[in-house]
Amino acid sequence: MPGDAATTPAQAPASPLATAHAQLAGAVAFLGYDDGLHRMLATPRREVHVAVPLRRDDGRTVLFHGYRVQHNVSRGPGKGGLRYAPSVDIDEVRALAMWMTWKCAVVDLPYGGAKGGVTIDPRDHTDAELERVTRRYTSEIMPVVGPERDIMAPDMGTDERTMAWVMDTYSVNQGYTIPAVVTGKPITVGGSLGRTTATSAGVVHVTAAALAEAGADLVDVTVAIQGFGKVGSHAAAIFASRGARVVAVSDQYGGVHDPDGLDVRGLLEHVARTGSVVDFERAEPLANDALLALDVDVLVPAAVGGVLDGGSAARVRARWVVEGANGPTTAEGDRVLAERGVTVVPDVVANAGGVVVSYFEWVQANQAYWWTAQEIDEKLEHRMQHAYDEVSTLARREGLSLRDAALVIGVQRVAEAHQIRGLYP
Repeated sequence: MPGDAATTPAQAPASPLATAHAQLAGAVAFLGYDDGLHRMLATPRREVHVAVPLRRDDGRTVLFHGYRVQHNVSRGPGKGGLRYAPSVDIDEVRALAMWMTWKCAVVDLPYGGAKGGVTIDPRDHTDAELERVTRRYTSEIMPVVGPERDIMAPDMGTDERTMAWVMDTYSVNQGYTIPAVVTGKPITVGGSLGRTTATSAGVVHVTAAALAEAGADLVDVTVAIQGFGKVGSHAAAIFASRGARVVAVSDQYGGVHDPDGLDVRGLLEHVARTGSVVDFERAEPLANDALLALDVDVLVPAAVGGVLDGGSAARVRARWVVEGANGPTTAEGDRVLAERGVTVVPDVVANAGGVVVSYFEWVQANQAYWWTAQEIDEKLEHRMQHAYDEVSTLARREGLSLRDAALVIGVQRVAEAHQIRGLYP
């Protein structure tokens, strides 16, 4: 925030947890909260660290570490993804859980923030091994999760099948089927239409709102997307279907570029065959770093956190950066982009479509009544547009960045819920 030394971007370390704490400190300073409330907002309500042993297919036993952090539950049950990655540690999970708290509050969902993870590389394991890991992890954290306590969803390294395993493990132990214990599960076991593409659709809806504010439209812009996984690939398809020109995409292996616009449908077919965007014959190869510096209107970082630091942000030529990933811009990157006049639509708004439709899925599961795809898309667009409008209005009124405005809204809503509920005993 302007004038707040605690959040001077150049002083803030780039680790996810340090970035999350720096962002919270800025919002707390703006809102004038005291130290006690600040500590309450900064400290997770509950953390669980469990051992996750796995008997591999060859008979060997290996051990992984699993985590579940419930950052805040003042507005409702915890909500957040389950991540499988070798880099997962408790601090990363703490940061992601905190961001989920603000994200749920910004889009006004009756949830708190949570996150889970297992330190495993799913690419190194068979489907049978991943199922055993998932079921063991679920059994270990079962006392603290549930449809009224903490609801999991897919994240990096997990998918709808993972959620089906979680749901089945939890349900078998409870003695009856409980679809609402997870979201992002297959349609056949109580999933929701539109959930697979929800995060990507939300990115596009928010991009359209930001463009409209500047008098532009999706059909007027070029888009580059870093990351071609669950978020990036669907976002590319939705952008293209709405008339935007997607000129570059990349994944962990490399990227492709066509200034006239990629054949997104053909690219998706190529990825389905080969597992990567690399060597797509109807485009030129492009390095991942070079994608961030392309002369485009909209840049969507949809891969991992921290890719836009001070150095890479200085090379960005896009007018808008719309954060499809969690935490892709460091504090220093934010400062550099702001100085260069780049509008950053922050992750707590831009990629909230996933948790919005997760909420819709949870509601449907609780009432055993399912909505049409059109109903879900209309409700999602309305929710994303409304959230962006609230954030943008506050940003203009108070002279804040969109990120600072979003955090102020999220933190204030959580703090008010905490204050109204009071302390027990």
